[in-house]
Amino acid sequence: MKNKGSESNNGVFQRIISGCVNFMQKYLPEPFIFAIILTFVAILIAIPVCHQTIWEVVSNWGGGVWNLLGFSMQMALVLVTGATLAAAPLIKKGISSLASKPKTPAGAIALVTGISAVACWLNWGFGLIVGAIFAKETAKKLSGVDYRLLIASAYSGFVVWHAGISGSIPLKMASDVNDLVKATNGVITSTIPISRTILDPHNIIMVVLVTVAIVVINSLMHPKGLNVVTIDPALLKEEDDSAKSQGDATNLTPATRLENSRVLSIILAALGFTYLIINLFVKKSSFDLGAVILLFLFLGIVLHKTPIAYVRSFGKSVGGAAGILLQFPFYAGIMGIITGVGASGICLGTVVSEAFVNISTSTTYPIYTFLCAAILNMFVPSGGGHWAIQAPIMFAAGDALSVDHGLTGMAIAWGDAWTNLIQPFWALPALAIAKLNAKDIMGFCLIDLVVSGIVIIGGLLIWAI
Repeated sequence: MKNKGSESNNGVFQRIISGCVNFMQKYLPEPFIFAIILTFVAILIAIPVCHQTIWEVVSNWGGGVWNLLGFSMQMALVLVTGATLAAAPLIKKGISSLASKPKTPAGAIALVTGISAVACWLNWGFGLIVGAIFAKETAKKLSGVDYRLLIASAYSGFVVWHAGISGSIPLKMASDVNDLVKATNGVITSTIPISRTILDPHNIIMVVLVTVAIVVINSLMHPKGLNVVTIDPALLKEEDDSAKSQGDATNLTPATRLENSRVLSIILAALGFTYLIINLFVKKSSFDLGAVILLFLFLGIVLHKTPIAYVRSFGKSVGGAAGILLQFPFYAGIMGIITGVGASGICLGTVVSEAFVNISTSTTYPIYTFLCAAILNMFVPSGGGHWAIQAPIMFAAGDALSVDHGLTGMAIAWGDAWTNLIQPFWALPALAIAKLNAKDIMGFCLIDLVVSGIVIIGGLLIWAI
């Protein structure tokens, strides 16, 4: 016998989900247009608030355009090398096997969300790619699962990245003391170990609770009946170049022998792995984005077996990086507006940060710091950008309120990660792999934003008490 009250509540919940999805479908523009709109908004705010002339704002914008050039190349490479690695026969077989495990749409959504969150906590670049590829493969294996929600679930795990072991702000706090002193204007004079940030029990519990929350809510969000949007698995199939590579091997010219040489791939990969081992375990360097790219690159070369097979697979993956290459200069320009000053000496990022500081107490300070970072993240979706804007202000204010520096840093980190759920920029790698638009998944991500936000704010409040 069906429970009518439960059925009614489920109907209301599904209508809320449908409303969010329809809202985003109608009003969220293509990510590049979104970046343009944010640019204009930042300009219109900076002129009156910072008492800057239009020429000063435009100068700050233009001066910032190329400040993230190196990072944009890293982002493009992590996408392309990650997708190429996933296309290797052995990896494809493993992903395919795991994707065959779920037997229901809700189970598939839960597994994709959980794997994405764990992978993003381990390394955000790795998680972004692995989650999307696994979701795409799951869609090939299981009929009746909503493809939009599947990709949204893969992206939703990204919300825990900055609380994980690749989080840029907590790692900066634990590294070079001279940089830390400079960034905080002398407020912090010694490094903050990750035992007080990433590995603090409060943070670990928050990560677990957020992960559980999005696993549950994503599973519950799966549409019913005719509202399910599926995709024909045939559209997700990709051309297999292995036969083509083997055919080339019959042409025994010196050039073709080199192109199809497994020995050449093994030697090159051995060189790369040797460097990584020395850098990570001997020199004790951090496992940063550059290390992730190299790991993806050399694993891909080995697993594709021959240089020519890797080249062909890499070429097929390059198109997915187009959005990153196009939009990064514009977000760097916005960052220039947020951090730039004119003759007035007023910085927009400073104005926003100080507004939240002025209404804070020692208990509410971490929450307001989190919300401040969340707002700034919509304009500057970069952990490094947040550090440059907020570190000089937030740590000084936190120190005056006797708030632990580790908590202040993690409040900034969580805020930076939280609004990524509705900032389409970071979804570009997943969308490129899935061949979807941002508006297809952001309605679901909006629900994840609300649910995870409640958990994070509650966690920060308990941490502060």
